Amino acid sequence: MRLWHEALIPHLPQQQLLGQHRECCALRGKGWGKNHSTVNYVFQYSPYHLYCYHRKVMEEMKKRNYNIDPLWMDPFYRGKKCEAHDKTSLYQNMEDFKDVCYREHDRAYLKVCLENLAEKGVTINHPF
Repeated sequence: MRLWHEALIPHLPQQQLLGQHRECCALRGKGWGKNHSTVNYVFQYSPYHLYCYHRKVMEEMKKRNYNIDPLWMDPFYRGKKCEAHDKTSLYQNMEDFKDVCYREHDRAYLKVCLENLAEKGVTINHPF
């Protein structure tokens, strides 16, 4: 379970991109708040941050002509088995952010992600 560095989203191969979508759906739904060492930082932020990250993933999927359930484009939606967010729950612990959804997605994390992908046989030639 990992959220790839945001700069990698447009460069992810199909398998990793689709896996990222499934991961975001799970985290937005019943996975919200469930302990997992590689994504615990996500729970320190408003769920809106996760929505923004997920939206970047879905926009890349659209560019590649993948079909996405349009319900996921709604920031309040949490899947079929969870109640939707209300304004209070969606924007709790809201932090101002501009270009990145998570401050943890820094250059060091980018390096970790690139190494992790390389271990999986995925090489991304990046201009980062």
